[in-house]
Amino acid sequence: MATVAKAHCPVCNAQRVEKYRPFCSKRCADIDLGRWFSGSYAIPTEEMPDEFDIGTEELEEDGF
Repeated sequence: MATVAKAHCPVCNAQRVEKYRPFCSKRCADIDLGRWFSGSYAIPTEEMPDEFDIGTEELEEDGF
């Protein structure tokens, strides 16, 4: 019979609590949410942000 590995909080690595799944507490859930809001979890890319596309539609219509 296989045993199920106990999951740990992704913020502090403490034992996970079902009420705050996948975190151990409301504090760790709030820390994670703050990281999302601040952009800490952004994936680096070489693509230019969409705001650089503003105005390029006019150039494309003019044939440039």
